[in-house]
Amino acid sequence: MVELKTDPSIDAMHAAGQVVGRALTAVRNAAGVGVSLLELDEVAHGVLRDAGASSPFLGYRPSFAPTPFPAVICASVNDAIVHGIPDGYRLRDGDLVSVDCGAELDGWVGDSAISFVVGRPRPEDLRLVETAERALAAGIEAAVVGNRIGDIAHAIGSVCRAAGYGIMDDFGGHGVGRRMHEDPPVPNEGRPGRGLRLRHGMVLAIEPMLIGGGTDTYHAAPDGWTLRTDDGSRAAHTEHTVAITDAGPRILTAREVRAQAG
Repeated sequence: MVELKTDPSIDAMHAAGQVVGRALTAVRNAAGVGVSLLELDEVAHGVLRDAGASSPFLGYRPSFAPTPFPAVICASVNDAIVHGIPDGYRLRDGDLVSVDCGAELDGWVGDSAISFVVGRPRPEDLRLVETAERALAAGIEAAVVGNRIGDIAHAIGSVCRAAGYGIMDDFGGHGVGRRMHEDPPVPNEGRPGRGLRLRHGMVLAIEPMLIGGGTDTYHAAPDGWTLRTDDGSRAAHTEHTVAITDAGPRILTAREVRAQAG
């Protein structure tokens, strides 16, 4: 069942989303050659603690997972698409990193993700990240009252396919609220004019996941969490929590934008 949020509830979700935005900005600023994924997790954890927020990721265990998730961020490097577990891996020059983070504050959840390159980027990686951001922007632009879920999915998928990238067919966005994952699911590809009609008060996590090699296939790593591209190509993941309002889409997880270093 889809829960419509009141305007005060959306404001409360915005407060949680601001914590997520600060955490992702801090992680992006801390990332560099030689920095470990565990160190990035601690950076995000510190931002959440300072804000009095908790992590909806830490200890989360969906039906597919063999163990509870052990960190406050997902850190997915190079061919890892999503759900990477932070470990002692130290970032190398040219690594493409996707970081997903959530925060729960006063009973409300924010959820967001970014992708970036550490050190000297390859042009093809910059194109992949830029396309993911354009796909996210297209999905948000379609998230207006009166449209349907299929309009968001079609907007995202059109950007990804036009650029020649693959799309995960059974992972995508979702509703957000008191819990991190609520109804409705928000696919990253679909037909316009189909699916649930968007109404004021719906809050969605819109999150393109792009496979750089152009295929749609992936597999789970031995840890049971990390999903990797089958062809070894690199991947990118971006996400915002967005409220559907009569005034237009409201991004609840806005973050500082840092230009990609060359």
